[in-house]
Amino acid sequence: MTSSRFFRLPNLISSNSTNMFFQRLFAMANYSFSSSSSPKPPIQAVYDICKKKLTPSIEPTPQLIYELSSILDTIGPSDVGLKDEHQEDDRGHGFSSPNTLNRLDRWAQPITYIDLNESESFTMCMFCFPTSSVIPLHDHPEMTVLSKVLYGSLHVKAYDWVEPPNIKNSKENPRGPVRLAKLVVDKVMSAPCSTSILYPKTGGNLHCFTAVTSCAVLDILTPPYEEHSGRRCTYYRDYPYSSFGSGGELIDGKEDEYAWLEEIDTPEDLYMREGVYAGPPIRV
Repeated sequence: MTSSRFFRLPNLISSNSTNMFFQRLFAMANYSFSSSSSPKPPIQAVYDICKKKLTPSIEPTPQLIYELSSILDTIGPSDVGLKDEHQEDDRGHGFSSPNTLNRLDRWAQPITYIDLNESESFTMCMFCFPTSSVIPLHDHPEMTVLSKVLYGSLHVKAYDWVEPPNIKNSKENPRGPVRLAKLVVDKVMSAPCSTSILYPKTGGNLHCFTAVTSCAVLDILTPPYEEHSGRRCTYYRDYPYSSFGSGGELIDGKEDEYAWLEEIDTPEDLYMREGVYAGPPIRV
């Protein structure tokens, strides 16, 4: 658009070279002013801060978290090219559906993953959930994650590891080793709502997402998953504390605030497809 404005000028002004020079100079100055004065899309502002201030080796400061979350709090679906939040969707499995783990019987729509940016310092992405779809319990090793629900309602269940580690080995547990974790989040988040933040050791670093309604989440993960750097995504199954509790583990709280987590393979019923970002172009 800007280049076409510039190159049309010779057809609109006098052929006098002096007039042409000043007309071009004025056009360039006018473009510069209008570009600098036009508001920056919020998703661009978020990207610019991430690119400038996030690093793979240093945890974000509280000031940086506040700066990012303050902008994320203002972002809605239209700011990232998503459709109206009340659109109908093909519902996924309910928890009571038969053959939930059988891929052949699946009729649910997949979760759509939309990549906005991937670098050594951060990942910026979106997940669009059909109703009842699930991202199973998983971790974010040595990572900080900011999540913003853009529309709809999402149930979040999240744990942090109990320290020092309390592990029941395979001799005590025929299913395999389990480790004690504390429940820190168990709630439904409905848009509009504030940005949630999890940290390497606190805030619910291990979490599970379940779509109560059709919904979407914008995520910033820093640093990103990187297996050779020790940041591999691991999935877990949780068991009630009473399943393996032998007394003496609980320091505070009640039994229902704790669970034993067992590492599992990537669930076969984790059903995702890649989507295309349709929001304002992000200048990188």
